Amino acid sequence: MKKILVALLVVSLALSAFAQPVSETAPAVGGGSLVIYSPNTEALADAAYAFGETYGVDVTILSMGTGECLQRIVSETENPQADVMYGGVNYANGISYAQYFEPYVAAGNEKLPEAYRNQAGCVTKYCLDGSAALLLNKDVFAKLGLNVDDFKGYADLLNPVLKGHIAMGNPAASSSAWAELTNMLLVMGEKPYDEKAWAWVTEFAKQLNGTIISSSSAIYKGTVSGEYAVGVSYEDPCVGLLVNGATNVKLVYPAEGAVWLPAGAAIIKNAKNMANAKLFMDWLISDAGQKEVAKSTARPVNPAISNTTPVMLPFSQIKVAYEDMELCGNNKKDWQARWTSIFESVSK
Repeated sequence: MKKILVALLVVSLALSAFAQPVSETAPAVGGGSLVIYSPNTEALADAAYAFGETYGVDVTILSMGTGECLQRIVSETENPQADVMYGGVNYANGISYAQYFEPYVAAGNEKLPEAYRNQAGCVTKYCLDGSAALLLNKDVFAKLGLNVDDFKGYADLLNPVLKGHIAMGNPAASSSAWAELTNMLLVMGEKPYDEKAWAWVTEFAKQLNGTIISSSSAIYKGTVSGEYAVGVSYEDPCVGLLVNGATNVKLVYPAEGAVWLPAGAAIIKNAKNMANAKLFMDWLISDAGQKEVAKSTARPVNPAISNTTPVMLPFSQIKVAYEDMELCGNNKKDWQARWTSIFESVSK
């Protein structure tokens, strides 16, 4: 198996969606190759390699950010160089980029909870991503004279002592930062997504002191290395740090409420290895595939299969919030533009 790390230019894309018919079944084949573009962490990449081992498929994963995956898929429309985008295909992307993905509903889709089924025609949802994970560096907190155990959630991000010591991505370019923004807007107002929530976001933007992090991985890596006191990140990589033995960081789920969103995969239009791409989608939501996902630092989309990571906090100990995915998807462009305007205005 091969894993290739690729760095590509992130560009802004605004594309229209259109409806397409949906395929019904995938052939049970194997062998050959499968090329994957993915923003996923190594732990989730291992699940794809397990698929390859099961079916004798030579899996190649090219790792890059969500925006970079989409940019490459668009630029390669006439001659696709990959078969699958694994991760990063959320509700909004599944609609906006539908013309670049193959309509396909994986076998077993009807067995998933209704909220997690393929509804856009091309997006197979396979795991739940915690969009609100606040990673705290204990040593930096101590240097700043703060007690890390007093930090409970979003409200504590406005502590004046933390100004300039918070790492946050750009919601206009990063899927994880966008999910963080919508989580904030959901829980920080009197009502979901109201003007009070936007006022809080404005105060939070001031705390960034003019700095936005260009890569989601740089946020949690910079936090664990001591560059930042707080990394506004997502659950998967933060849990991964704890699994790998990091003792200088603490993971906090916002007391105001944390959202888990279904992460999606999709087959690239006119993929060269179409049969294996469909087989991969089937496998992802099968019991075998979900058990492989459960070995990672993400939560399987099938509620009957539990994550096996011992340091992952169970839902029973977290205040879980539920996002209006359709509302957020429909307002994505406007809210991204509003965030950009806010950040630029407070950073002058």
